[in-house]
Amino acid sequence: MTHERFNLHSLADLADKVAELGLDLPVCAQTELLNSSVLVGQHHIANRFALQPMEGCDGTQDGRPDALTFRRYERFYHGGAGLVWFEATAVASEGRANPRQLYLNDTTWPAFLMLRERALQAGQQSNGADYLPYTVLQLTHSGRYSRPSDKPAPIIAHHDGVLDGVFHLPPDYPLITDQELQALIPQYVAAARLAEHCGFDAVDIKSCHRYLINELLAAHTRPGGYGGSFENRTRLLLEIVNAVRAACPDLAVWVRLSCYDGHPFPWGWGADSSDEHTPDMHEPLHLVGLLQQAGVAGINVTAGNPYFTPHINRPYDRAVVNGKLPDEHPLIGVARLLNLAHLVKEAYPSLLVIGSGFSWLRHLLPYVAAGVIQQGWMDLAGIGRGAFAYPDLVRDVLLTGKMNPKRACITCSRCTQIMRDHGCAGCAIFDREVYGPIYAAGRVQHPAQSG
Repeated sequence: MTHERFNLHSLADLADKVAELGLDLPVCAQTELLNSSVLVGQHHIANRFALQPMEGCDGTQDGRPDALTFRRYERFYHGGAGLVWFEATAVASEGRANPRQLYLNDTTWPAFLMLRERALQAGQQSNGADYLPYTVLQLTHSGRYSRPSDKPAPIIAHHDGVLDGVFHLPPDYPLITDQELQALIPQYVAAARLAEHCGFDAVDIKSCHRYLINELLAAHTRPGGYGGSFENRTRLLLEIVNAVRAACPDLAVWVRLSCYDGHPFPWGWGADSSDEHTPDMHEPLHLVGLLQQAGVAGINVTAGNPYFTPHINRPYDRAVVNGKLPDEHPLIGVARLLNLAHLVKEAYPSLLVIGSGFSWLRHLLPYVAAGVIQQGWMDLAGIGRGAFAYPDLVRDVLLTGKMNPKRACITCSRCTQIMRDHGCAGCAIFDREVYGPIYAAGRVQHPAQSG
């Protein structure tokens, strides 16, 4: 089935397309259950919506949240989601993905404390004094995507036959050493301690989309203690989780985990070794079990790579400049993402699971979210781009049972394009006054840029 733009007006249209494509995608017209709570540790998450970690690239040069960062999270909290997953925050200066990526350290932590407090004030003004979302701060090292200054400075875990070409890396480009990887563990611990001090309920050890830890999961060709065998490839993630749990026993640990990237063997993770187009969940599910044993509170399931398999990562109607439309209907991508979460939840029913991939569904999103939660596929529905475009999405669904179709994300990839153009990311369509000029300026400066 070739790519099609969204053209589903009703639940009947959705049901027909699901049947035509032969997909397994639960739908429930009764959205009230999205207003039910779920328990994680001693915390009640008030509803079944989680805002995904969407990076704004709008911090200060030293890593503090800036004016647009405060504005974005105040709008997110106003929307009333039960869980707010704060965006990728670097644990090391050399691991920042861009010069304005957030960076939590001994100097910047007061600004993170202020960000959480100001966002909470905005949320309680609109949702009531008892509104207290569960908060997760995503901790990251950008690895291959590192660009702490104006020029890329990739830090790679292994040579990838696909991505080395995308990033124009020579065959002799050096790998990060085992000793350098081990030195990152106390940096994650230090950042986790600061996150707890700032009042976050949990940290996420980011393991997705080919950032450093996720790249290690596919390091079949890497020599040494962090490559080759499954035990070695998963070693750093488990070492960090165990170290954070030991240092911060009252701080929950989550993992946003890519379970399938669509890369060919020997560079793929969660992909069939003979066919990269087919997920193989044997290793990802084994890893999830080890993470649960290590005390991880939950898994946020995602997939794909934004530079090689973006349609797996985030099904879309329009690609970035010079990007390609896949030979696949976007609804297949939505179903794939949700089914990956289903497999995790089915294997580990006591583990909290967040699913991704809802935004392409537009105003039909609440009914699929209700369907997958009703069927036990996951505990929470994760909203990413959709919250950039429509920060009150959750509030409207909880109050009225539906979304405003005229405000729903149209998956046009402009928020992604802004990032590719090195601007501050947001919705250039529905938040046009702020992000329209940023998008236009980036197109002038980088008219042919695609990566």
